Amino acid sequence: MSTNKPNTPYAQREQGYREKALKMYPWVCGRCAREFSGKRLSELTVHHKDHNHDNNPEDGSNWELLCLYCHDNEHSRYTDNQYQAEARPGSDLGPKETFKAFANLGDLLKGKQD
Repeated sequence: MSTNKPNTPYAQREQGYREKALKMYPWVCGRCAREFSGKRLSELTVHHKDHNHDNNPEDGSNWELLCLYCHDNEHSRYTDNQYQAEARPGSDLGPKETFKAFANLGDLLKGKQD
């Protein structure tokens, strides 16, 4: 459940949960395990696991720290998955089988032909 008001500017909201996440979690990317400190700490981002930036529970259960590269990769994979789920190549084609070669095999073996 979000504690942020819907009209809170994104930058302000992001700064609040970023500070909390950096206090909660070690400064390590959750994917590539690179460690961050000093000036490079700005390369560590807060990723929302459910991709909902308004879902910011106080316990941080919807967050994980990811470096810029892994964060971009995660969002690219999510976007690709959305497009692939909507339309798959060939999904608009009709039934795969139109002719059943052995449909009347039983009748042919018994000597009954049309």
